Amino acid sequence: MRPALDVADIFRAHGPAFRRTQAGHLSLGQLKVMSAIEACRTAELGGHVERCLDCDHLRIAYNSCRNRHCPKCQGAAAQRWLEARQAELLPLAYYHVVFTLPAQIGDIAFQNKAAVYATLFKAASETLLTIAADPRHLGARIGLTAVLHTWGSALTHHPHVHCIVPGGGLSLDGERWVSCRPRFFLPVRVLSRLFRRLFLEKLAAAHAEGRLAFFGQLAGLADRAAFRARLAPLRRVEWVVYAKRPFAGPRSVLAYLARYTHRVAISDSRLVSFDDRGVTFRWKDYRQDGQARRKLMTLAPAEFIRRFLIHVLPHGFHRIRHYGLITNTARAANLAKARALLQAPPPAAADASAEPEAPVPAPIACPCCGGRMILVEIFERGAAPLSTPTRPVFRIDSS
Repeated sequence: MRPALDVADIFRAHGPAFRRTQAGHLSLGQLKVMSAIEACRTAELGGHVERCLDCDHLRIAYNSCRNRHCPKCQGAAAQRWLEARQAELLPLAYYHVVFTLPAQIGDIAFQNKAAVYATLFKAASETLLTIAADPRHLGARIGLTAVLHTWGSALTHHPHVHCIVPGGGLSLDGERWVSCRPRFFLPVRVLSRLFRRLFLEKLAAAHAEGRLAFFGQLAGLADRAAFRARLAPLRRVEWVVYAKRPFAGPRSVLAYLARYTHRVAISDSRLVSFDDRGVTFRWKDYRQDGQARRKLMTLAPAEFIRRFLIHVLPHGFHRIRHYGLITNTARAANLAKARALLQAPPPAAADASAEPEAPVPAPIACPCCGGRMILVEIFERGAAPLSTPTRPVFRIDSS
């Protein structure tokens, strides 16, 4: 069943007015996201009708938009991605390291999303791979999965990457497995300072190559001297790299990834109310002693939509990336070698001699009597179903 309130309700009510007032200031990507969210699980995208064999109850199931920024459409995508990752987990502790850009970089990043976010990925991954390979620390080749988030709890612009890293790696000669110390992966201060240097070097290179653009109040940063002056203070402050406690085994890693890999700026479950005062939602305030304090925030609908849309990623930009031992080209061979060195059994594989069986979908239960629901009609995009439910409609995901 539909939640009492979702992001789509806000977009449908105030999206048209927001588009009119922001005409010429919204990107094509942002406009597409708005349209997808507004149309998700409505007759605009089509769907099908099911009927109960026992009580004749009719139910309409509208199609999902499947947009990666839509709060309703991430569950199925995350599940498919997790199923593909299960066989890749190794039987050891995993660590969680977060690399965050300073607030002074935020406005540059907002005007240059593709270039700056890609630089964030490269600097964070190169930092982990370099320090891990250093014999003074781990002395091993590691692998990691990095996930980009661009928001804070209040929907503000806060770019950072979450890195999930196994607690060890292959020795530099590839002949043995090197484990990190219990409950300690790599020194945070060393990671922070290398991350700062690498990111600033890569950002300066992007500027020198003309890959950054500046508008409005930042237009002056097109000048190389002005850009260097803007970055200079950042070389003297500590950058935030946060290493969390290790996960309690591979299953905990999967549970974490299920929450983080396909997350969007705000989930429908955080919405509290939507009325004349605005949109009220739950958020976490970390400003007091670094402790998360749950609070409520109310924003005008236009401001809520604006904050949501600043997290729309550039077209084709990958927000989940793999590095080191688990890059796509070498993943299978490296994981097989790691399992052999760890004396871990290979992941369960299907019997090659057995005939493949087509998956049998589970029967759908009637919400009224528990009987079996069957498909009776499919209707196209923009069309209305011929069958009309005699009871309240249950809008469900048919993606």
